Amino acid sequence: MNQELTLHQRRRAPTAQELAGIPWLHLLTAQEREVMVPKIVVGDALAGDVVCRVGRAPTYWFGVVEGLLKMSIDTDRGDSLTFTGVSSGGWFGEGTALKQEPYRYNVQALRATLVAGLPIDSFHVLLAQSIGFNRFIMNQLNERLGQFIAAREIDRMNNPDVRVARSLAALFNPILFPGVGEVLQITQQELAYLVGLSRQRVNVALQRLEAAAWIQVAYGGVKVLNLDALRSHTLASHD
Repeated sequence: MNQELTLHQRRRAPTAQELAGIPWLHLLTAQEREVMVPKIVVGDALAGDVVCRVGRAPTYWFGVVEGLLKMSIDTDRGDSLTFTGVSSGGWFGEGTALKQEPYRYNVQALRATLVAGLPIDSFHVLLAQSIGFNRFIMNQLNERLGQFIAAREIDRMNNPDVRVARSLAALFNPILFPGVGEVLQITQQELAYLVGLSRQRVNVALQRLEAAAWIQVAYGGVKVLNLDALRSHTLASHD
């Protein structure tokens, strides 16, 4: 891969296997798929690549075939505030695409990530014509609302264990991120970036969650054993 090329310049047609990882495609009619599949492009984002930038007008509706992205903004204090991570199978930015307004956030790859894009014009064609696609978007918006309400609650919490537990639960959302499966491929440093804690403090939280039999920590990933417990975290924590 030529690392000097931009993500847009590295775009290409997806393979059949990559198309199989796009969750909304199977909701389209055969005729709709025939029209839309040639419109879809994929690109290999490198760690640190910016997929969406504040102030830029959207040209694609994006999703993650495989990998991990971070959605964040830069604050007036000069630091970064992370809203959420986007893991495998997740599509995002439908609100921005619907309103056709500039991005109000940055989206950056935390690791090498295969990103898919549907041109904005095609996105709006599907909205106007496809019942299956509209249902997918409505489910996305409903889940996204719940996700951001939960994120606001997490921001108000001073309990690091709760922050890690709730953030892990959000990344395992089966509607927003259907490609994750049982094991989330994420490092402790990547999780630290998402929750705004040090890697060392994330490690402590993961040990406590594992001791409670809610997760199982594996090399390069986390397996969730009790998703409901993570979502309603009540485990006692002491810093």
